[in-house]
Amino acid sequence: MKMRHLWMTGLGLGYAPVASGTFGSAGAVAIALGIWAICWHVGCPPLVLDGVWLVLAVLATVGCGLWGEWAITYFAGRSRKPGDPGQVVLDEWAGQWVALIALPMATPSQALAVLAVQFFFFRLFDVFKPPPGRRLEKLPGGWGIALDDVAAGIYANLVGQVVFRVFWP
Repeated sequence: MKMRHLWMTGLGLGYAPVASGTFGSAGAVAIALGIWAICWHVGCPPLVLDGVWLVLAVLATVGCGLWGEWAITYFAGRSRKPGDPGQVVLDEWAGQWVALIALPMATPSQALAVLAVQFFFFRLFDVFKPPPGRRLEKLPGGWGIALDDVAAGIYANLVGQVVFRVFWP
């Protein structure tokens, strides 16, 4: 299996028989939890963790953008959605990591709460695609695959900022 295939399918999570996007997002959350645990153990400042989420989101977005045409061709006929193959979940990873940027995750219980709530909000916005999500989805190739999820991640992040800074500090 080629590396791009492995990454585009979120280490194979995109092959889940149902709700591959949800499985892909859960994989991103699992990776985030592992990274958070390492950072918490070694004492990373919050700004470092925010930088990690940003770098991962950018890498996943660029990966989708660059490999998207390949994925559309490779998965043609095997996907439920034209233009955005269900097996591709690297876009969910990008959006899920955007949803985590600059949120308070200082303690284990706070980190678990943020990860769970942001998983919910990201999936909600990814499914309903408020503007400009639908429009971004129509961009050519991998950029259309990725950027609607990045938009969903931004919406989730904005809601998360309110939830975790105003209602649940």
